[in-house]
Amino acid sequence: MSNLPVIIGYGGINAAGRSSFDHAYRRLILDKLPESDLQSTLLGLATLMGEVQNHDGQLLDRDGVAVDPARLSDRFRPYLLNNTLIRRIHPDWYDIDKVTFNRAAKLELPADRRSFYLRKRQLPNQLPNDWKLTELDDGLIQVEIDEPLDTILPDSKRSSVRAAGQLPTGFKPGTLYQSRNHPRNLQMSIYSASDAINSMGIDWEQIRARLAPDQIAVYAGNSIGQLDDCGFGGLLKSPSIGKRTTSKQMPLGYGQMPADFVNAYLLGNLGATGSSLGACASFLYNLRTAVEDIRSGRRQLVLVGASDAPITEEIIEGFRAMGALAEEKALLALDDKQQLSDEDLRRTSRPFANNCGFTMGESSQFVVLCSDSLALEMGAQIFGSVPDVFVNADGYKKSISAPGVGNYITLAKSAALIRSMLGEESLRYRSYVQAHGTSTPQNRVTESHVLNQTAKAFNIPNWPVSALKCYVGHSQGTAGADQLTLSLGAWRYGYIPGIATMDQVADDVYDSNLRFEQQHLEVGPQGMDSVLLNSKGFGGNNASAAVLAPHITEKLLERRHGKKALDAYRERAEEVRQNAAEYDQEACAGLSKPTYLFGHNVLEGEDLQIDGSQISIPGYEQPVDLELENPFDDMC
Repeated sequence: MSNLPVIIGYGGINAAGRSSFDHAYRRLILDKLPESDLQSTLLGLATLMGEVQNHDGQLLDRDGVAVDPARLSDRFRPYLLNNTLIRRIHPDWYDIDKVTFNRAAKLELPADRRSFYLRKRQLPNQLPNDWKLTELDDGLIQVEIDEPLDTILPDSKRSSVRAAGQLPTGFKPGTLYQSRNHPRNLQMSIYSASDAINSMGIDWEQIRARLAPDQIAVYAGNSIGQLDDCGFGGLLKSPSIGKRTTSKQMPLGYGQMPADFVNAYLLGNLGATGSSLGACASFLYNLRTAVEDIRSGRRQLVLVGASDAPITEEIIEGFRAMGALAEEKALLALDDKQQLSDEDLRRTSRPFANNCGFTMGESSQFVVLCSDSLALEMGAQIFGSVPDVFVNADGYKKSISAPGVGNYITLAKSAALIRSMLGEESLRYRSYVQAHGTSTPQNRVTESHVLNQTAKAFNIPNWPVSALKCYVGHSQGTAGADQLTLSLGAWRYGYIPGIATMDQVADDVYDSNLRFEQQHLEVGPQGMDSVLLNSKGFGGNNASAAVLAPHITEKLLERRHGKKALDAYRERAEEVRQNAAEYDQEACAGLSKPTYLFGHNVLEGEDLQIDGSQISIPGYEQPVDLELENPFDDMC
């Protein structure tokens, strides 16, 4: 009997805002929200973005003037909406009209002026053979040369990539804790993992008291590491631009650092850890590891996540050089315009429509999974469940970037699992797809064919397809996590977000059995039993996950554990929901801070008590069991 991996908490941050309690999802369907939820989401954005601060229980604006919560929408709504989701790249990230692009040059000096002056400390370690030095007063050196001088001239250019799915303007995760020059990606990880843990409504110490250390795991990472100046980006370019390499740039650049930071500074995790890389499918790779661990009983609770911060000059230029991004010239031609307005820049990502490239996004998301038995014992909130994740490569390829056939296998297996668990009618009429939907011409053709062929194979007549990158952009390895956390809100509010930037489905899209909607599709909170998450990663990394609705998950738990156990669970869950709601209120009011425990309860080997049967660890009530069964008893 396999344990069912149940989602009991989730949190994070992307271009739509904070993920916990569906605030980021609410940003997508803002006009469909009841007034109370609309107000709390706008308040959460206002405090997140620094437009409103909480001082001793009173809300103040940037000028210290009191803010009436009832008038918050009237005053701040336009600003909050204009500074979230995909939009013109803000100068807080970099100046798109002055992108660094230094030029190599050969200086030819006149015969009578073949000299220049330098400070002594600026002389290169290896002097060119033709340099003649004369030391002058005040530390100056006169340099005389015979040959032309190779040099680099500071320069800049106007970027042709003008938009990205940036975190809400004004949100600075590094100011919320002692970030100590951490790369932006790791700052985001601390915030997001804290948000996910707090969203559970169960104190982490209660979980540590219940579970042995090796029954917990953290699987998280990203697709390209930390490439800003505090990570690998600074490591690679600092020597070439005359800056000093720091002691942190190398270690903090590694792709598994989001997991390492959560282990060391948030949870004190002594259980399993790791990070799987699969380009755009990286989150689903880590989710698969978590699901397999819980299903097998190897772990009881897993925090799984991803975090990517790729909106830098260098990364944008790298993807632009590949021809992957939506550039100004192509967008102007697509829309037959002479100039792109700010509103045009909000529509650069157009999955399955006439498009010209994807739009970069940044995001950090974490999800808490546990076994079905543990969820019931703790009275945990149940937001859904993940019975399996399927991963397949593409086989032989002409080009490493070209799509292949692996995604047909992953999506078909996910659909087959839904059919096996919930029946053909549920799959055909009460499931939908969160497409990878990158907004490239190639993806709209190849992925739509995968989706359409799968729908045909399973006799699905009109499969709804959502593509959330039209709102938040493509966050690389975190894209699947955006799909998951932004899908959970549909089971609370009853709307599948439409592909808002689509005027019409492109002519080359396969859609005989698919349903693409520009407007939000109202299905009701229990209208869908499942959602299939799909990722098509660069290099042939394909992954698809089956996610079951909370009402379906509870039905499955009742079949396994019985009605009496579910009734008892629901009583325990009331207190947990209240605790979680209190955290949400504090977060919206700007009162909550991420957990960051630097140097907290650090253990040494001498602190452990080890005998042949167990390891006892200070601070952990449950020991690590050493009475292991022989998995190869038929051979030994």
